[in-house]
Amino acid sequence: MTNSRTNPKVDEFLSKAKKWKEEYETLRKIVLDCDLTEEFKWMHPCYTFEKKNIVLIHSFKEYIALLFQKGALLKDAHGILIQQTENVQAARQIRFTNVQEIVEMETILKAYIHEAIEVEKAGLEVKMKEHKEFIIPEELQNKFDEMPTFKTAFESLTPGRQRAYILYFSQPKQSKTRESRVEKYIQKILDGKGLNDCTCGLSQKQPNCDGSHKHIR
Repeated sequence: MTNSRTNPKVDEFLSKAKKWKEEYETLRKIVLDCDLTEEFKWMHPCYTFEKKNIVLIHSFKEYIALLFQKGALLKDAHGILIQQTENVQAARQIRFTNVQEIVEMETILKAYIHEAIEVEKAGLEVKMKEHKEFIIPEELQNKFDEMPTFKTAFESLTPGRQRAYILYFSQPKQSKTRESRVEKYIQKILDGKGLNDCTCGLSQKQPNCDGSHKHIR
């Protein structure tokens, strides 16, 4: 890993890291050995090929992970890719809890990264389900009929945000619970916010926002 290939913003990020510092640095070296461009996106190190996102390093309380943007297209010969939630369609993680795990998997990780690069070179895309393929729950449709402005606001959201809401509203088995979920998020939808968007404008999924406006850095 040469200094000319590292990104100053990532240097700064790592210099302030209080947890997973050694793991971040080890993963960084492995990824850069695969000839990717280091960038800093979404408050984390991100690695690209011809300006296309290939893999990102991000951490949570219990683990640090490599996140492959099109991980669903990888063969996953070792069965190590993880789908964060059932709603995530394209991305997949490889998780670690200590630096030794990363070191022992270096060869495998590089193979996965190179495969991800080949996927991008081939122009392959994950076939995403459009939100229209999901059945809109009756409770949400009733609110659309009752509040045309609410329906307009919902349809103005990005497809991904619409999909997340539809899946979340549809999960409960009881109608009363589904109705309660819809009611709870009416104002957030009217404000143009996604399910996981903090009202401060940051995503609650980002490590620097805990959902109560306490931005952890």
